Amino acid sequence: MAEAWFYHLTDTALEAAAPEILEKCLARGWRVCVRAGSKARVSALNQRLWTYREESFLPHGAPEDGFPEAQPIYLTAGRETPNRPDVLMLVDGAAPDVPEFAGFERVVLMFDDADAPAKDRARAAWREVSSGGMKAVYWAQDGGRWVKRAESGG
Repeated sequence: MAEAWFYHLTDTALEAAAPEILEKCLARGWRVCVRAGSKARVSALNQRLWTYREESFLPHGAPEDGFPEAQPIYLTAGRETPNRPDVLMLVDGAAPDVPEFAGFERVVLMFDDADAPAKDRARAAWREVSSGGMKAVYWAQDGGRWVKRAESGG
């Protein structure tokens, strides 16, 4: 059964935090679809994943890059998941669709503390996930590291 992990960005921006989570997913052998709230955010993440660390990069692509089914990390502002992902990562206002979560091993919802509507969507998704019997885990940043603050369901 899918698990939903909620990551509350309080110390760093998405572009700094997402690569760390994506690296952990790839280390587990998982394929990831990152669904952003806008094409502009997809473009920014696409650039960031090539340059976030001097000694490495995260293999990824967006719709305009071609070969979407071959991408270990696929970035999109749409609902497609052509790379058969194990993980769906929702960022930058991408709306959670909790019934869709069952099709993934894990769903990651990253939301910025400064974005009140995103926090409201995360809270609503938490309630829906928890009441539906799915495991939900809430992580918050604390001094640059992730700390588990709550868990429910599952």
